[in-house]
This record gives sequence, structure tokens and C-alpha cells, in this order.
Amino acid sequence: MTAPTTAGRGAEPQGPDAAWESPDPASDARPSEPAPASAEEERGPRGPGLGRIALLTLGLVAALVLVALVSVATGAYDIPLGDVINSVLHRAGLGGEPLDRVGESVLWDARLPRVVLAVLVGAALGCAGALMQGVFGNPLAEPGVIGISSGAAVGAVAAIAFGLDFLGNWTVTVFAFVAGLATVLLVYVLSRSDGRTEVVTLILTGIAVNAFAGALIGLCVFFADNAQITGITFWQLGSLSQATWPKVLAVLPCALAGLLIAPWYARRLDLLALGERPARHLGVDVERLRVVLILVTALLTASAVAMAGIITFVGLLVPHLLRMAAGPGHRFLLPGSALGGALVLVSADLVARTAAQPAELPLGVLTALIGSPFFFWLLRRTRRRQGGWA
Repeated sequence: MTAPTTAGRGAEPQGPDAAWESPDPASDARPSEPAPASAEEERGPRGPGLGRIALLTLGLVAALVLVALVSVATGAYDIPLGDVINSVLHRAGLGGEPLDRVGESVLWDARLPRVVLAVLVGAALGCAGALMQGVFGNPLAEPGVIGISSGAAVGAVAAIAFGLDFLGNWTVTVFAFVAGLATVLLVYVLSRSDGRTEVVTLILTGIAVNAFAGALIGLCVFFADNAQITGITFWQLGSLSQATWPKVLAVLPCALAGLLIAPWYARRLDLLALGERPARHLGVDVERLRVVLILVTALLTASAVAMAGIITFVGLLVPHLLRMAAGPGHRFLLPGSALGGALVLVSADLVARTAAQPAELPLGVLTALIGSPFFFWLLRRTRRRQGGWA
């Protein structure tokens, strides 16, 4: 009798973190003999039970509501939390009482637009980070890795440095958004070869484009005057201090579209986590999936950066923490990252506004101060467990 052999078994690529390891045996299928997708394979990587996921979701929602209420009530002009709720109920026609004239103006013209914009920007960045990590199969990936953030920065900095204002107050926002989308399309075209795009090539192209974008930003700063340099610096540091209802309405369609599209690809991302070859055998068009999700990521990130400037590490920190808590399944990870990103950014903005009153800390600097140590910890943890990536 011939001893059974496993030489023909398709080796499943191992991720850098245990949370990325799939418990499914889909990779056991021979590449030359694709087997029909079973119910277990179709579900993709399994995570914890529904009860734990429901508890995490409720916890995120409750924390977000609580922090948002505290944020709109806290600041240089404090508003009691009960008065905030009464004013909201009054505006909604559900009873309650309005505040005085100053209180109503502070609450509805300054605080609420800022908190709502923080929710939208944070949700967009968190979801974009989860998508990037799923597409690249790498927990260290985040939207800036393929040049979206730096491309948007080039557009905004160019508009400020050359005094462009033909779109009024929307000039910087529109330039940042268009430049971000154009950059990611350029990266994808440059990294595409023979009808396919390898992940390593895509990342390396993104690094090159990031370097080129940094040079363009430096050139714009060189030609800018002192007042323009101040505006460029303020925008690059990231802030929500210019939040208004029109800006909220401007970012809402793009952010909402991306947040609604992303969950439709959760199952295919779960299958992609098994490896490209098993995913193709299970019916996933890997190339098309990458194109669509990179465009969705560009939409989310460019809309966020255009409104708030460069805010880093939200897309890295939030998805990885949720993956550690709830497993790799994208059915929860994508909406959960949106909720977590919103919670992190609202909390960070509250600290930025109140930690150094009457001054205000740059939001992007604050998130980087928090995210950088986490990134170092994550990198060391990865190298200790798997030896890093080849």
C-alpha cells in the first residue's frame, strides 16, 4: 500500500498575526481539482459567537452616543447634559426646551457640526483601514500606504500655496478630494502588469508615490508666503475646528456611499483571507475585488482627508483591536471598524479641544501620538510571533 501524501495540498499563506489565521480547511483543496464550496467555506473565517459580537456592537454604539453627548456639552462654554438633550428634543418636536440664544448658537452652530463631522470622518477612516488590511492580507496596512492621504494633501497644499479660490471656500476641499482619487488611480495603473496587480508591487508603487507627493508638497511650501505656510501647516496637522453644516453635508454622500458599499464585500474578503488561490476556486474574482475595494477605500479616505486634513493611525489601530477582540470575520469587522473609528475620533477631538484650553491641540498630532506606540507594539508582536514579512 502506498502511504498517503500531502505533497499536492495547497499551502495556505500564513498571516503575521494569529487573528489572521483562518480556522477553515478550504486550503486543503488541491489547486488542480477545485472542490465545490461547502457551507463552512462559504462562510469564511469563523469568529466568536453572535452573542459576543452583539455585545461588542452594543458597547461601541453606547460608548459613541455617550462620548458624543459629553463632547457637545463640554468646552469653553459648558452646557449641562440635560439642557443638551432638552434642546435636541425641542428641535425634533418631541418636547423639551430651547437654550438661551448663546447656548443654542454654540450647540447647533459649533459643537454639533463638529461632532457629526468627527463621526463621519472617523467612520470613513476606520472602515477604510479594515478594507485595506483585508485587501492586502496585512494588519499593518492602512489607507496612507497606497498614497491616498498624501495625494489629497498635494491637492490641498497646491490650492493654498497658489491662492486658488475659484470655488470659494470649497476650493481646498475639492482639490484634496480630486487629487486623492487621482493618486490612487495612478498607483493602481502603474502597479498593474499583464492584466493583474500584485500586492507587493502595489505597496511599493504607493511608497514611491508617497515620496513624490512629499516632494511636491515641499515645493509648494517653498513658493508659498508666510500666511499660506501657516494655512498649509494647520491643514497638514489635521483639525475639525472649521466644521460647519455645509461641510458635513459635503462629506456625507461620499462617506455614506463607501460605508454602505463595503459590507457587501464582507464574505468575499473572508474568502480572500484563505489565500488568492483558494478564493479563486471558491468563485471570487480577486482582481475585480481589489479594484472595487481600492476605489471604495479611496472614496472614504479622500472625503475624510479633504474635510479634516491628515489624520493618521485611526485606520490602523481600530480594525486591529477589533480583530483581536472579535476575530477576522469581516461581517462584523467592517461596520465595527466604522463605529470604532467614529468613537476614537470623537474622543480624540474632545481631548484636543479641552486638554490645553484655550488653545486647541492639532487632532492629527494627537492621533499620531497615540497610534505610533501602538504601531511599534504591533510590529514587535508580529516579528516575535512570525518573524515579520519576507
